[in-house]
Amino acid sequence: MSGRGDKRRAILDGALAVFAREGYTRAAVDAIAAEAGVSTRTIYNHFADKAALFQAVVEESSTRVAEAQTAVIDRHLRKVVDLEDDLVEFGLDWTAPMTGHEAHTALVRRINAEAGHVPPDVIEAWQEKGPRRVIRALADHLRRLADRGLLEFDDPERAALQLMLLVGVTNWSYRAAPRTDAEVEATVRAGVRTFLHGNLLRS
Repeated sequence: MSGRGDKRRAILDGALAVFAREGYTRAAVDAIAAEAGVSTRTIYNHFADKAALFQAVVEESSTRVAEAQTAVIDRHLRKVVDLEDDLVEFGLDWTAPMTGHEAHTALVRRINAEAGHVPPDVIEAWQEKGPRRVIRALADHLRRLADRGLLEFDDPERAALQLMLLVGVTNWSYRAAPRTDAEVEATVRAGVRTFLHGNLLRS
């Protein structure tokens, strides 16, 4: 490994793995250094302290996931031909497991579990780089559909959040009993119909 950029990359990757596994409070800089294959001194040459490193990890990981989710939104809603069918296809893709981002999913679970001990700036950065960015992207597409006369709502971002919640099928209480493809599709279709007919579809 050579170069400052390579070492920074190793630190961020190692830190993501450790923070996702241990959480913010329990994660030790020594453990991050071992995971990254660098010295603790090298970490402090790049980041002022553990809080600064955690924020950098959260921002970068959230940005990557938001880009992937925005791509799903764009792929299905850039050109809508049949509103209900296209929203269902979006919902099915949206709820599919995001391979390659498992560490981020674990990281978010840790942030939620330790919210009272996580620096507020980190939570704000996570929300702004991740969930809020994605909601705004979906809201932009829904706004365009409203401009075409296909939908009617007062607040595009609220409508975007409603759609995400209605098509969502992830529930940690079901982890021991995975839902079948048919059950997932039925949930997504029901969610889309509720979205369209809950005073959002123009009559």
